[in-house]
Amino acid sequence: MNGDLAARQAELVAALVAGGPPPPGFDPTALAAARAALLRKRAGDVARHWPLLAAGLGTDWPATFHRWAAGRPTAGSLRDGWDLARDLRDRDSLPPLGAEELATREATGRYDGHKPPRPRRLPGWGRAGGAVAVQLAGRVRLLRPARR
Repeated sequence: MNGDLAARQAELVAALVAGGPPPPGFDPTALAAARAALLRKRAGDVARHWPLLAAGLGTDWPATFHRWAAGRPTAGSLRDGWDLARDLRDRDSLPPLGAEELATREATGRYDGHKPPRPRRLPGWGRAGGAVAVQLAGRVRLLRPARR
């Protein structure tokens, strides 16, 4: 019985946060509403960790985040924002404020896209969308702002 319950719960979680199909016995309309609410909450959490990225996208933030996050399970707000910013950078869609924030994050932390980010101990630098940031002795400085 416990294995069956665990499997049904996993199906429900996959349907809500990872783009899985609706499990048998659940109303697809109610699941879609719950999925949308969870995406809005997740977008707000990411915006709190990445305020410049969200501000740079302005009114496009919710739609941009929802398109990117739909079907992707969360890796946590910090990592979701980092992954989204890198994705936007790779598609030349990263706004200047987001580029400056990403460059600063890249200068202060190591993140390979799989393991949680770790702080850099040695001097580091980051570059995104024309923005360049350096971290030296625990201080971060934006050497060059992003192209506007």
